[in-house]
Amino acid sequence: MENIVDPNTQSLIRPSVERKKIILDCDPGHDDAVALLLAHGNPDIDLLAVTTVVGNQTLEKVTRNALAVGTIAGITGVPFAAGCGRPLVRSIETAPDIHGESGMDGPALPESTIGLDPRHAVDLIIDTVMAHESGTVTLVPTAGLTNIALAARKEPRIVERVKEVVLMGGGYHVGNWSAVAEFNIIIDPEAAHIVFNEKWPVVMVGLDLTHQALATPDVVEKIAAIGTKPAKFVTELMDFFAHTYKDAQGFDFPPVHDPCAVAYVIDPSIVSTRQVPVNIELQGTLTLGMTVADFRAPAPADCHTSVAVDLDHERFWNLVTDALERIGEPGSGEPVSGDSNSEGRAADVEHQDSAHVTVGGVK
Repeated sequence: MENIVDPNTQSLIRPSVERKKIILDCDPGHDDAVALLLAHGNPDIDLLAVTTVVGNQTLEKVTRNALAVGTIAGITGVPFAAGCGRPLVRSIETAPDIHGESGMDGPALPESTIGLDPRHAVDLIIDTVMAHESGTVTLVPTAGLTNIALAARKEPRIVERVKEVVLMGGGYHVGNWSAVAEFNIIIDPEAAHIVFNEKWPVVMVGLDLTHQALATPDVVEKIAAIGTKPAKFVTELMDFFAHTYKDAQGFDFPPVHDPCAVAYVIDPSIVSTRQVPVNIELQGTLTLGMTVADFRAPAPADCHTSVAVDLDHERFWNLVTDALERIGEPGSGEPVSGDSNSEGRAADVEHQDSAHVTVGGVK
């Protein structure tokens, strides 16, 4: 029997609701950009930090892209930090056939107005988790899991302090970078093995779910109708993404993977999940990076992993468009709803006085 998550009754318009603290670990990437905009624009999310890791493109490129998206969205008071520039063991593998040579081809990207935190992303993740009350910070990796794995190894105490890890990656029946493996997992399967085998709760928002998050023409038209620069940016992202996904994988409309993980954190009732043991294949000649989910029997009582199964497509895209509407036109003087800095964030931004540190200067 499927263990379907109970509806989340929190309302987007109730300011008294405690916001959900997240660290977004990403490799922008077209869909990472949408995930960042959703996290910033949703009033139920307290975005504590944004960290980058090699993946869709090199670390330098994806970090520049993350800072550009933060500039487009008008994000302030949130530290951005660059992390690992290569997987734990394997050679770098990127995805230019999907995301282009810049990692975010399509729209013109602005020069960033955001300073890069001098800390390595792994240290920022550790510092942020340790600075907040245990059980309050959710890690949302939408890229390879190198930063997350190293953080768990460098400071094992974060494992018991993290509320849960909600990751975009894998697939219990579906692959995309091989017949059975998804890109974020196969580019650093050793890191994925570490993350899935730690005892923190892990929710795998994989391809079985994200292939339901299609940016259909009606969705793109609704976003375009918002009329702001961030909304125009998203429609330009989707235009490029649609062409590459059609050419590379035959999709009529592109699946927008990464914001599905953020949407689950906002409102778990939008995504149904099933508790099941999951592990990572590290040895198979044909199955390297496969997220092996064991559905043969009911999950044992100590099972700490679950997989996303079904998406409420309409409510998911409503969250995205609502976030874009709330972001509005940054610089117009109208703040994003719920975008005040939360208490406890000071520990995360204490190093931001050294603004505009280059990626090459990060330790």
